[in-house]
Amino acid sequence: MSQTAEAAADVVYAFDGRVATITLNRPHRRNALNYKAYDELEAAFRQASRDPEVRCVVVTGADPAFCSGDDVGEIMAGPKAVSRADEAPIVRHSATPAAMAALECEKPVIAAVNGAAVGWGMELALFADIRIASEKARFAELFIKRGLVCDVGGFYRLPAIVGPAKAAELLFTGDVIDAAEALRIGLVTEVVPHGEVLARAHALAARIAANPPLALRFMKEGLNRSAYGDPREIGAWAIETIRKLMRTEDHKEGVASFLEKREPVFRGR
Repeated sequence: MSQTAEAAADVVYAFDGRVATITLNRPHRRNALNYKAYDELEAAFRQASRDPEVRCVVVTGADPAFCSGDDVGEIMAGPKAVSRADEAPIVRHSATPAAMAALECEKPVIAAVNGAAVGWGMELALFADIRIASEKARFAELFIKRGLVCDVGGFYRLPAIVGPAKAAELLFTGDVIDAAEALRIGLVTEVVPHGEVLARAHALAARIAANPPLALRFMKEGLNRSAYGDPREIGAWAIETIRKLMRTEDHKEGVASFLEKREPVFRGR
C-alpha cells in the first residue's frame, strides 16, 4: 500500500512474518469509528481470516488511542442515525457486521490496547482472544451514558472474562477503569510501558504463529465453544434494542450533552 493510500485509509492492514496487523487510523478523532471505518474494519478481519498465510492477528490503534468508540457526530447524530431509528419495528437486525467479522476470525486475535478503549472501542478489545495493555490504556462501556445498551462484546464476552457482577458494575455505571484495574480484574493479561505495547503483542503473535495453523484454528474454536457459546442471538438482540433506544429522548439527550460538553439530564422516556 502506498503512503498516500495508507494515509487515506481509516483502517490500515499490514502483513509480516505470518502476522496480520489491523490498525485503526483516525488519530485526529482518537480512532472513533464512522461508517467507513466500520466497513474497513470488517473487511480487514475477513481478509485476515481467509488468508492461509496469516497465523495470528494483532489489532491496535494509531496513537494516542486504541479506539474511542463511535464517532458520535456521524453515528449517533447524523442522518443515517435518524433513518435507522425510524425503521419499522418488524425489521430484525443481525449483529454488527464488524463485530461478527472479528468474532468469526479463525485466527487468534491479540489486542494491543495503546490508549482509550471505550464504548465500541472496549467492545473491539473484548472481541480479541488476548488483550495486552499500555500503562496509558483506559477502558469503559460508555453506552449507558448515551442511553443505549452495549454491543455483543459487553453481553457475550465481558461477563465470561471478568464475572457477571463486575460486568454488571461496568455496564450499569459506564465507569472508566485504568490499566492496573483492568489487569486486576482479568480484563487484560499484561500491562507494559506505553512504547512497548505493540512490540509485546507482536512478540506474542510470533510465538503463536509458529504453531501448526490447523491446530490453532481448532484450539480457538474449542475455546470459544466452551467459554462463550454462540454470539449471533445476543448480537441480534443487542442491535435491535439499540435501534429502539435510539428513538428515546434519553438517548438524544445523551448525545446532545456529549456534543455540547455538559452534564445530561435523563427523564426516563
